[in-house]
Parts: sequence; structure tokens; C-alpha cells
Amino acid sequence: MKKRNTKILLVDDEPDILEIVGYNLTQEGYQIFTAANGKEAIIKAKKELPDLIIMDVMMPEMDGMEACENIRKIPELNNVIITFLTARSEDYSQVAGFDAGADDYITKPIKPKLLVSKVKALLRRLKEQEQNSETLNVGGIEINREEYKIRKDNVEIALPRKEFELFYLLASKPGKVFKRDEILDKVWGNEVVVGGRTIDVHIRKLREKIGEDLFKTIKGVGYKFEV
Repeated sequence: MKKRNTKILLVDDEPDILEIVGYNLTQEGYQIFTAANGKEAIIKAKKELPDLIIMDVMMPEMDGMEACENIRKIPELNNVIITFLTARSEDYSQVAGFDAGADDYITKPIKPKLLVSKVKALLRRLKEQEQNSETLNVGGIEINREEYKIRKDNVEIALPRKEFELFYLLASKPGKVFKRDEILDKVWGNEVVVGGRTIDVHIRKLREKIGEDLFKTIKGVGYKFEV
């Protein structure tokens, strides 16, 4: 993925943030587009089809959470990476963001070098996902990574982005005992800092949505991981 062909949409109601972040990423050769709130972000995203969206959580008119949920419903934006800009780093706020469809968090105050490093890591992950896109059929469940959809008996099961990626990882190697670090690396990326409870919360939600029996079918005797 060449930088000059990589589109990044910045969404924040603070002009200073847009200017600082935009300047640093423009210097790296990325195409930058901006929006001042969630509603404008949806319009810009539909028009420009960005590879990455960096979006503030707290904004007027429509906040980042609602905008993220709406963007995830747009088929043309299935593969866009969305990361939130936030001053909040508690586990519960991260889980809420992942439930809305976010891929990552960038905490404020923004450090330019760290920001650029994070963006490069996120875009590498996007490239890897595109290269490894495929459909799995396990335990009577069809898991389509390209469309981020799960079907059982022709019934679609809706999952937030991170729950889907976690389920895909577990289903790709039934019966394997995954280490926490491996799950964090594969699903959240090794440069993403998430709380210790994040995996547990996502596993619990998967059990509830997929069903305990189907979940055990995927993992043989159930989900296991090493600490």
C-alpha cells in the first residue's frame, strides 16, 4: 500500500487537533481529509472511501461512537480501519468503543512520533487482512472475513468488529490453546494497549451471541488461553 494512495480521514471538533495531526501525516505522504463531527465524517467517508479513520469520541451533533456504528453499516467501508482519539483509557470505555466497531485507540495528548508509528502499524494490519481474507466453515458456521459476516443455517449473526476478529482467530485453529499475548497481537496488534479484562469481556459476549454449544464446537472443549 503506497503512502500517496493511502487516504486518512481525520474527525475532530477541535481545529488545532485537525491541523497538528493533519500536518504530521501529510509530511509522511498520506492523503488527508477532515471532518468536524460525526455526521460530516459519514458523508466524507462515503465520498472518499478512506483506508483509515482517526476520530474523536466526544463531538457535537453526532459523537464518534454513533458515527462509527453508522460507518460500519456501509458495505463500501467494510475494511476501513477506525481508531478513536480519546483522553479516556479505562477498560469500560475501550470495550464500548470496540463494541461500536473501533479497531484501536490513540490517547490524548497526541505525541506526533507515536501517532505516526501507530498509523503505520494500523495500515500494516489492514494490508495483512486484505492478503489473508478468506471464508471459514467450522461447526456448521460460515465465517466470511472479507465481509465481516457470520452465518449459521443461513441466519446472519451480527458481531462488532473486534468480536468478529477474535472469533475468526479461534475458529481458524480449533482446539488450540491461545496465549493472551498472542490474542492481543493478532486481534488488537502488538502496539495497542488494552486492559486485562478486554479479552474476557469479548469472550463472554461471544458465548452469549454464538451460543455455548456452538462455541464449544469451535474450540473442541471450550475456549482456553494461557496467562
